[in-house]
Amino acid sequence: MRPEMQQRIRERSREIADPAGRAVRVLDDLAAAEIARQGGLDLPGVYREALGLGIRPYRYIRNGDVLSVGEQLRLAESRVAVAGAGGLGGQVILLLARLGVGTLVVVDCERFDESNLNRQALCANGTVGELKALAAAAAVAAVNPGVRVIPHPVRLDAAVIDEILAGSDAVVDGLDNVPDRLLLQAAAARRGIPMVHGALAGFEGRVMTVLPGDAGVKALYGESADRADPERPEALLGVPAVTAALVGTLQAMEVLKILLGRGTLFRNVMAYADLEKGRLESFRFGGEAQGPQGGRCTRS
Repeated sequence: MRPEMQQRIRERSREIADPAGRAVRVLDDLAAAEIARQGGLDLPGVYREALGLGIRPYRYIRNGDVLSVGEQLRLAESRVAVAGAGGLGGQVILLLARLGVGTLVVVDCERFDESNLNRQALCANGTVGELKALAAAAAVAAVNPGVRVIPHPVRLDAAVIDEILAGSDAVVDGLDNVPDRLLLQAAAARRGIPMVHGALAGFEGRVMTVLPGDAGVKALYGESADRADPERPEALLGVPAVTAALVGTLQAMEVLKILLGRGTLFRNVMAYADLEKGRLESFRFGGEAQGPQGGRCTRS
């Protein structure tokens, strides 16, 4: 960025006391938007430049020490693909937008239906009938205009998947059938991209992070499931909002750990929650015990 633009950011930033009473410099959204207009830039670019100068956008001040300015910059420079913008994907999209992930690639060919109102975070009376991918872009713009959304209102199939995932640092599985999940995992592996899998049925949910070369989804489901199986657990038990919110939150946290290179991933581990029974467990694949879906695993 031009030195004069950096100087403008410094001049328009202000010093405040953070919630812990420490002096920090921040840049308000209105000031950032004005700088963007004057410089012919987009707001995400101004955010990245401010963070590079050690100036935190004021909207991120409550991220506190859990996300340093340097880590906030890393998020702003990251790109995450989200396959499916429904019950899980919608939660993840909004959480990653609030965290400040710079670019979100959203893939979903469906439109919102009234039956989505019970759990899908991006679905409201005003968005029923809209394409989910485009509604996601509008929702993110309202929550954090410093995040760029690239919507793809197309079916995720072999013809387009590699191109859509190109350049992503992580991919989120918000899909609702096994064949598409296997397709997504294979494409992510070809591109060397970590994938965060999530699924739910009734008050039960699970999350697993799959790195290239891992068995991942195959270890959970095998390779012969039918996309339209009417006896799928989610078809029989339903998909309530509380489960979608929990699983989506766990998926977003896995993405955060991947992007920042910190923490412990649920790799080769299935995080399992039964909200009704108050059970939060994890199952490691490759040991002696049986997991809740019958896979060979050990509890960790």
